[in-house]
Amino acid sequence: MKRTAVLALCLTACSASLAPAQTPPDAKPSIEIYGFGQVDAIADFNQNNPDWYDVVRPSRLPNVAKQFGEDGHFYMSVRQSRFGTKATLPTSNGDVSAQFEFDMFGVGKDAGLTTIRLRHAWGQWKQIGGGQTNSQFMDVDVFPNTIEYWGPNGMLFLRNAQIFYEVYKNGDSNARVAIEAPGASGDAGQFADRVELQNVRGRFPSPDFTGHYRHADKWGYVQVGGALRDIAYDDLIPNDQFNLSGHVWGWGLSVSSNIKATPKDVLRLQLIEGAGIENYFNDAPIDVGLKKNPSNAVTPLIGDALEDFGLVVYLDHTWNDRFTSAIGYSRVDISNSDAQNANAYKTGQYVSGNVLYTPTKNVMMGGEFLWGHRENFSDGFKVSDTRIQFSVKYSFGMKVGG
Repeated sequence: MKRTAVLALCLTACSASLAPAQTPPDAKPSIEIYGFGQVDAIADFNQNNPDWYDVVRPSRLPNVAKQFGEDGHFYMSVRQSRFGTKATLPTSNGDVSAQFEFDMFGVGKDAGLTTIRLRHAWGQWKQIGGGQTNSQFMDVDVFPNTIEYWGPNGMLFLRNAQIFYEVYKNGDSNARVAIEAPGASGDAGQFADRVELQNVRGRFPSPDFTGHYRHADKWGYVQVGGALRDIAYDDLIPNDQFNLSGHVWGWGLSVSSNIKATPKDVLRLQLIEGAGIENYFNDAPIDVGLKKNPSNAVTPLIGDALEDFGLVVYLDHTWNDRFTSAIGYSRVDISNSDAQNANAYKTGQYVSGNVLYTPTKNVMMGGEFLWGHRENFSDGFKVSDTRIQFSVKYSFGMKVGG
């Protein structure tokens, strides 16, 4: 009886939230077109992976001396230029909204190229939303007012395919839960060239489960987020002497906040603790490493969801109606497994500071100092990348209807 009563209560609440809503008789569809063109001029005093020449990603710094040649490079890039549209369609049963947005920053097989990259393709009706947009685990408002494209490495930042449900909304406070496209990476480490491991493949039996709750007030807000995932790995040759199949759980917790310290200052903060959720980070290495299991001759190696820690501390300051600055620090720390290579990524740090100038509406320019740092797992290698970036940005936007 208790289960029946709870089920009935849940169905009643859901039906009420999706019930027909009154739409103003004069409501009209609207569409907004927006975007910007931006050029970045970068003096890099050191080096990083040339596929990521116009950003600072500690995970893409060399893991051995002079891995990418000699230090000292000058780059220019327009890859973070952006175009997007938003639309709202009133109906007799609530508004339908949608967003489609892309930039020119190639990743994956297009890494290093200036090419179309999908950012957002999603919509929402009442409490139900779906498509590709910001993960419900992340907090996009932690991102500071910087001009370097990638941003602090220690924040959660992943736009992911998902279906979400808005459980609660009151002003700027809200709570959402979601199922999201699973994804992870693996590192075979010291044993990457072993035939037995070349036939192990990753598999995701279920979606990632994510969600967050945000409480907003006059002073700012605090948000708590979580993620849970199941990562399986299958031995594709089951009849040999080894059985390397298995699975690990990935999980993560995040606490983030914007604090309006003064009328001209906003503190942006985030702490993250988890394991096997590295791909939710703005910049982090693989999710699963290998751990030695010498007591078992059949399964001498097992997967290990690598523990991870993220930190973001940034201050955005408004000097006046023309000038702003952002300065801060971020880091990622990984607890490596014992079978990873000595030059595997262990720690990454990120520092930036800028002065930005808006001489007139829709035009922004400014300079930014950037420093990235990487430390390897166990070989003692450390490397830093220092650069200066100057950018000019021209924005546009127009709304029709509504």
